[in-house]
Order: sequence, then structure tokens, then C-alpha cells
Amino acid sequence: MRGIDEVAGERGQLINVAYRLLGSLAEAEDAVQDAYARWYALPRGRQEEVVSPGAWLTTVTGRICLDVLGSARARRERYVGAWLPEPLPDRGEWNHGHHGTDPADLMVLDESVTMAFLVVLESMTPAERVAFVLHDVFRYPFAEIAGILGRTPAACKQLASSARRRVDLAHPRAGAAGTAGAAGAAQAVRNVKEAWETRDVTALVRLLDPAAVMTADGGGMAGAALRPIEGAARIAQYMVAIADKAPGLTLLECSVNGAPGLVAQRAGVVLTVASFDVTDGRVSRIWAVRNPEKLRPWVREDQGLRPDL
Repeated sequence: MRGIDEVAGERGQLINVAYRLLGSLAEAEDAVQDAYARWYALPRGRQEEVVSPGAWLTTVTGRICLDVLGSARARRERYVGAWLPEPLPDRGEWNHGHHGTDPADLMVLDESVTMAFLVVLESMTPAERVAFVLHDVFRYPFAEIAGILGRTPAACKQLASSARRRVDLAHPRAGAAGTAGAAGAAQAVRNVKEAWETRDVTALVRLLDPAAVMTADGGGMAGAALRPIEGAARIAQYMVAIADKAPGLTLLECSVNGAPGLVAQRAGVVLTVASFDVTDGRVSRIWAVRNPEKLRPWVREDQGLRPDL
């Protein structure tokens, strides 16, 4: 019989795959739990016949995620306002003293989980997303992906190619940012924080790309603009108006999905997690997640509110 440790050891990889496919840590955990339930439901003899439990679990997880993606489009049409992926904290920032096995602890934070990248993934068809993520991010061969999508390897290759073009059009320089780029992005975010704190509209306009876009996700559970705000001047005015209406907010610089970001909290409670895309030294995109259901990984353990996902 397969060792429990051998099978359980695949969980981290599966969580990483499922989060990139779904953009939701909670849904990723559900998909992985479902895959494990199907594994343990197999007769012992069938388990012994499986050459690679990890490959089997990945295939099943991929199929579950494909089904979820297919139904997600209809659900998101009913979503209040814009839908954004769930932001991820750096495991060391908001998890002090926590020794559990939360999904956030298992995430590998690299370029494939930046908010900019995940938003592009949202523009893909479910099949494109599965083919692209599994092949380009995790290097699975198209022959294995074909078994998940129920298509030929050649068709899966075409799907990944189409998805790749979407990524290249949205972020032609993706993957080119080095240490200097990361440092520049961090400084740009820091400058925005300082200008926001001093209510300096002029400075904010200068720090934002003229064609910048700000998208907020409140999910009908927290106040947020229902449509993207376009243009540096409008975004700057909106940010200052928020600051005036929400006294007592504290802004903290932190890692959001592995990139420089900001967290707004009041009395230690996280209210907003903001991600940024920086182009040529200016902020070109802001994604602000305010839906409290998407902020659960950010709740400090010492608040006694951190749920088990």
C-alpha cells in the first residue's frame, strides 16, 4: 500500500498548481482536498497500480480545476463589481508563530502568482489556462495535459500558444525584471504610500502613469468602486477622498503575491490589500482587494481571527 507520507507530500505542489489555475486559495484547497478524497476512495489494488501518485493527483486536480473554471464564469457574472484573484501574503509577514499547514504556507511566490500575471490568466478560456499553466509554469508535457483536457497533445500545444500570446500582449516584458526592477517597483510603491498619507494629489499624479487603471474588489461586502477608475488624476483624487473618509487607517509596505504592495488596516484589522504594476518607474495598474472573504490569509493569529482554510 502506498505510504501516507508519499501521497501527502504532493499537497504543496498541488496547492501551487490549483491556485494558479483558479486564482483563489480557498477554491484551490477545495480542489486539492477533492483530489485526495478520490485517491483514498480508490481500492487498494487500484492504488498499487498507479505508477506515480503525484501525476495521478495532478491529473485529477487539473480536471477538477477545469470544471471549477467552467462554472466560475457564470458565478462571476453575478459578482458585485470587479472580481480579482485572492492576494497572498509572504508566509513570514502575517503568520508569526503559526505552525499549521495552511495553504498560504505552501505557496511558492514567484512571477507566476503576481497579480498582474493572474489577471491575464483570468482573460483566458479554461482550456487555455490549464494548458498554459501546466506546461509553461510547471513544465508538464503536453501528452499529460492532453489527458486532463481530453484533447490531443497538438491541440493542447495550440491552446498554450494562444495563451502565451495573451501574456505577451499584456506584459511584453514579463520575466525581464531583475533586482533593479524589483527595487524600482518597491520604491515606486513607497512613494505612492507617502503621497497618499500626506494627501498630496499632485505627487500622486506624478507617480502614476497618465493612463493608469485602478480596479477594486469589494464583492458587495466592502465599499469599493464598481468599475475600474482610469487616468492618473482621477485615481489620485479617489485615493485622497478615501483617505479623508477613513481616518485612522495605517498603510504598511509588504509583499503581495511576491511583489511590493500595500496593506491598509485599522486597529490592526486588515481592510485592503493593494497590488501594483510598475512601468518605467510609474505605477500603471493598482488592484485593491477589499472583499473580506479574500483577505482571510492576512488575518493575524494574535487577533484570534485566522480561520483554518
